Amino acid sequence: MLEASGVTVRYGRRAALEDVSLRVVPGTVTGLAGPSGCGKSTLARVLALMLRPDAGTVTLDGVPVLRWRQRAPRELRVRVALLYQQPRPAVDPRLPLAEVIGEPLAAAGRPGPDRVRELAELTGLTGDLLGRRPHEVSDGQLQRACLARALALEPRYLICDEMTTMLDASTQAHLVGVVRDYQRRTGAGVLAISHDMTLLGRWADRVVHLGEPPFRTFAESAHQIRQVRDLGE
Repeated sequence: MLEASGVTVRYGRRAALEDVSLRVVPGTVTGLAGPSGCGKSTLARVLALMLRPDAGTVTLDGVPVLRWRQRAPRELRVRVALLYQQPRPAVDPRLPLAEVIGEPLAAAGRPGPDRVRELAELTGLTGDLLGRRPHEVSDGQLQRACLARALALEPRYLICDEMTTMLDASTQAHLVGVVRDYQRRTGAGVLAISHDMTLLGRWADRVVHLGEPPFRTFAESAHQIRQVRDLGE
């Protein structure tokens, strides 16, 4: 389980997050909703081990996280992958898409063109796109490459931070389908961050609302929406 407990993050005098707790359970999709500026992306970065909180703890599969970013143990870092809302700032503009997708594999000492092609096909990228650089493809095509990169090392937890916001409906549906299939196949835990409650209602097993304490979570089925107070339920 990936768990944040009592997390507080401050930027100067402003608290981006204050005493926030959240669990991402393997085999389930947790939705995270809330208004702009409530700290959803900040929480995503904390859970992805990219931002050290000012207070609180993060635990990854029972192991307390004591170091962050590149100082975190590699065996912990590779268990969590983060997919950003905007793909262009998240990639090196000099690299062709094949190298964008293959970055985690190269860093792990496992470069493999076959694996890159497999990931590209999985996310709906045609072979002719792999030699193009980010400025030569659309936002949707680049986000497909970013999802392929996020899945390259088969993370145990995948954090999708508004990954579909800038995409057309067909690309959105395809990428959500890829993530759903990956979660079902591997038993990974997924944190789906979005302001689109219709999307989260279809995708997530439960939805947590950030920015309206106490948090509210909802379990949604075809017949009912049940309010739950305990995030651990």
